[in-house]
Amino acid sequence: MNSLSRRHLLLAATGIAAAAAAPRIVFAQGAMAPTGPFKLDPLAYPVNALEPHIDARTMEIHHDRHHQAFITSLNNFAKDNPQIADKPVPEVLANLNSVPEAIRTGVRNSMGGHANHTMFWQIMGPNGGKAEGDVLAAIDRDLGGLEKFQTDFNAAGGRVFGSGWVFVTVDKDGKLAIETRPNQDNPMMDGKRVLLGNDVWEHAYYLNYQNRRADYLKAWWNTVNWKVIGERYAAAKAGTLGV
Repeated sequence: MNSLSRRHLLLAATGIAAAAAAPRIVFAQGAMAPTGPFKLDPLAYPVNALEPHIDARTMEIHHDRHHQAFITSLNNFAKDNPQIADKPVPEVLANLNSVPEAIRTGVRNSMGGHANHTMFWQIMGPNGGKAEGDVLAAIDRDLGGLEKFQTDFNAAGGRVFGSGWVFVTVDKDGKLAIETRPNQDNPMMDGKRVLLGNDVWEHAYYLNYQNRRADYLKAWWNTVNWKVIGERYAAAKAGTLGV
């Protein structure tokens, strides 16, 4: 065997060994994710529909991986605790003390994340129109008008330390308020309902905005579907609003 052939064999062997030693990257949210009672609904619009305000890659990762991770976790919990899927999500979140202590924190995080993101995808979309009708009247009455409301909402989202959400809650009388929650907590945990909310975890914006959360918060309003928010407001007043 000549020296050139020996060199090729040595390089090939080295490459195979390196490949075998390299760490494998596995996404728990992938095709092998466990099945169960909790499902991830597809987006109602293409992943690039919110560009340039939210890019397609961020939407794909956020929905298909981050949200799916919450679904996978819930289905794992439900294997031995099927009762967490027997009641509506708002009811479970409002009564977390009834969830077995061993899984309570996990259910809080994963079901909160599932509820938050389900709402998030629903209230966004292309060509979202303008605030009008009863929901605009409520914004004027309770939050000082649309411009002040958006300024105050963005400021509240900017003050969230680390990861969390900024919400608008609506009570049974239709009164609105701006509130924030850490991590994947949700106002339903306090018996309230959410009209709308924005995700200020870095995974929601970092590919495009990096550390410029304020720019993301401002741009996000271009993705809001006011028709859906109007429908959510009517449902909240009627007592039929889910997540």
